[in-house]
Amino acid sequence: MENCLFCKICAKTLPAAIVHEDGETVAFEDSNPQAPMHVLVVPRQHIATLNDLGSGDEALVGKLFRVGAQIARERGFSERGWRGVMNCNRESGQTVFHVHLHVLGGRAMRWPPG
Repeated sequence: MENCLFCKICAKTLPAAIVHEDGETVAFEDSNPQAPMHVLVVPRQHIATLNDLGSGDEALVGKLFRVGAQIARERGFSERGWRGVMNCNRESGQTVFHVHLHVLGGRAMRWPPG
């Protein structure tokens, strides 16, 4: 999608601190981190919101979480704990309309969030 910030990062037409990429996903440092580790994991395929996921997208969503777990493990947060968050639409806090997983760690997380 030509005006999507995350599509531009995936296409490398917009710079980002990329920490992982493969054929289906790209992960990069959040530009406004909310924790010492705050990485976004996005699919290369543009899907605007969680409401737009199709019946064949289960493996892709699972892969976002697998990549998030790998990043947390590589950075030493898997045993301490990390949080994976996906928001859907504006009221939940989604500001970029391209499905993405927030991978947060390095501080105590509160419940409920928000």
